Amino acid sequence: QVQLVESGGGLVQAGGSLRLSCAASGSIFSINDMGWYRQAPGKQRELVAAITSGGSANYADSVKGRFTISRDNAKNTVYLQMNSLKPEDTAVYYCNADVKRYFLRSQYYWGQGTQVTVSS
Repeated sequence: QVQLVESGGGLVQAGGSLRLSCAASGSIFSINDMGWYRQAPGKQRELVAAITSGGSANYADSVKGRFTISRDNAKNTVYLQMNSLKPEDTAVYYCNADVKRYFLRSQYYWGQGTQVTVSS
């Protein structure tokens, strides 16, 4: 099996920063794309940022210039550095990874989510 475990969420004032981490573990052969999604109350889950195994990243327009996604392939870990946080960034943040297990096709896995709350 594969597990994705997020950490780093919490409560922060507007203008502050947080860094999320997501570590993948289990019977992993390789990981393709990794990403962060978020879901605010009453809203659909949306892509925040994604990064390929080669390090190419893309971002939602709402976070460009404020958030940075990175990954450590040796540690099977993806990070999301969030700066200049706004109240509208408040949501549960989920990690997502396209994982290839030994002898199996790749498939997407999700973490359990971590709450980020930005106070005004």
